[in-house]
Amino acid sequence: MAIEHLTQETFIEKVFDYKTSKEWKFEGKLPCIIDFYADWCGPCKIVSPILEELAAEYKDKITVYKINTETEQELSGAFGIRSIPSLLFIPTEGQPQMTVGALPKEAMKNKINEILLGNQR
Repeated sequence: MAIEHLTQETFIEKVFDYKTSKEWKFEGKLPCIIDFYADWCGPCKIVSPILEELAAEYKDKITVYKINTETEQELSGAFGIRSIPSLLFIPTEGQPQMTVGALPKEAMKNKINEILLGNQR
């Protein structure tokens, strides 16, 4: 499954309606990762192919979305994005967790297994 780029509208529909809801309520079916990035960001370019691989490896288990912080400034602001890449790991139940910076693939897999799939080691 290809990585989907979200706009404010598709984010509200597929992830969380932050405009009407103060309490976190995930709208999606599968846990997801959201990559807040910008085209000019070097570390974002490192993370991108890793996320492509993970989207393929965890197909049907998780969804991977990308949000361009340049075009979706209000959305980025709603999540207090200060530096990129910022990755938001969203389980189907419970609170999302944010990581900042380019994580290596193994670290991302650990986060997916721990936060999104609930596999404790």
